[in-house]
Formats: sequence, C-alpha cells, structure tokens
Amino acid sequence: MSERMSVVGATKGGTPVQQLRLTVLGGFDLHVDDEPVRVPLAVQRMLALLAVRNRPQSRCDVASTLWMDTTQARATANLRGALWKLGPWRSELIGCDGDRMWLAPRIEVDLTQVVARARRLIGPEPGLRTDDTALEGLEDELLPGWDDEWLAAEREALHQLRVHGLDSLCTRLVEGGRGAEAVCAGQAAVAADPLRESAQRALIAAHLAEGNVSEAWRQYEIYRQLLWESLGLRPSPQLVSLVAVAQP
Repeated sequence: MSERMSVVGATKGGTPVQQLRLTVLGGFDLHVDDEPVRVPLAVQRMLALLAVRNRPQSRCDVASTLWMDTTQARATANLRGALWKLGPWRSELIGCDGDRMWLAPRIEVDLTQVVARARRLIGPEPGLRTDDTALEGLEDELLPGWDDEWLAAEREALHQLRVHGLDSLCTRLVEGGRGAEAVCAGQAAVAADPLRESAQRALIAAHLAEGNVSEAWRQYEIYRQLLWESLGLRPSPQLVSLVAVAQP
C-alpha cells in the first residue's frame, strides 16, 4: 500500500485534533478524536513497535527489527517509506532527535495504561483505585494474529505481568469483601494460564470467601486433573491445605 494515511494534517475539518489513541491489545487501531484512522501496514508495524517498547529507539534498530529478513540498506529504505506514508501526521505521531525516534507522548496507548495498572496491582500501594478493578486490557493479548518475531518476548513479558496483576486483583478484592468481583478476576487469571497454581489458588480462595465450598472444591478437582494429565504433577501442599478444611 503506497498511499499516505487518509487523514488531513494536524486538524480535522479545520478543528485542532484533541485526542490521539493507539490500541495494540486485542488488535491494532488508531483513533483520532474517537474516529478510526486508516493506516498502511508498514505504518502499523512501526507505530506498534514504538508503542510496545515505549522508549526511544534508534532508526537502525527499528528498521532491522521490522525488516529483519532483508539487508540493512533495504530495511532503512522501508523505514523511510513508512515515515513518508505518515505525511503531515508525522510530527503528531513520531518524535525524533537525530537517529532516535519514539512515539509522541500525547498519544494514549492502551498497553501503557494496562501495564501501569498491573504494576500498581502487584506493587505495595494499598487499596484499589476505581479503574484498577476493570478487567478490560488485563484479558487481552498483544496484537493477536501478528507473527512478527520481535513480538514473542514482548507477549510473554506482558502475559506474566497481566496474570500476576489478575492474581493480585483477585486477592485484593477478597480482602475488601468484594467476592463476586474477586471470582471474575480469578476466572480471568485461570483462563489466561490454566496451569498456573497462583491463579487457581486465588480463584479457589475467592469461592471460599463467598462461602461457595462446592465451587471451591470443584475448581480444585478441575485443576488437579488438568495438572496431572498435562504435566504428571500434583497440586502443592499449600493448595491442598487451602481446600482440605472445606472438603464436602
């Protein structure tokens, strides 16, 4: 796709743009004042890389990461082409300083917000903020369907962070007496990683906090069978002790 982005300058119908929002969780989307923007694939990949890494990158690194199956000269030319396709939007979306480039700070990125929320949840800050209890984002995969090699490590890092965040959210909700919400968070953690014992333990504890002993025991049995069939392992003594006193 050789054309530039199908939007106009830094204004929309003569009105200055108020908001730029980039989505990389659950899929790629770029919105300007809540309206979707049509973005060429090369531009999508460049913006996604800068959003995911969330720090200044050298042009050489960006080019070689996005076009690793070609020569450095060809990769650099491809990057120049992607920047050209931004047209008058380049200064709105990309910051540059010599050989360094980054995503413009005014762009709201869903990944940045979710990472900050997950880190708060697993950190020492007491209590929960209003937006901390939302599961949105914590359940979403990074750019599903994309097969870029550089994404593999980034996906795994995000997976570990968001499951830790869901575990902690579930525990914090139990401690706050919010059992139903805790169960939802625990179910999301288990769905993200069914073999992860900390996720199973958080969900079982949420069921017990609500007084649903049968649900807690049923979840334990599901996990015990899954763990044995998948890995030939048994639940830890800590998990066994958690459900032992509640066995029907």
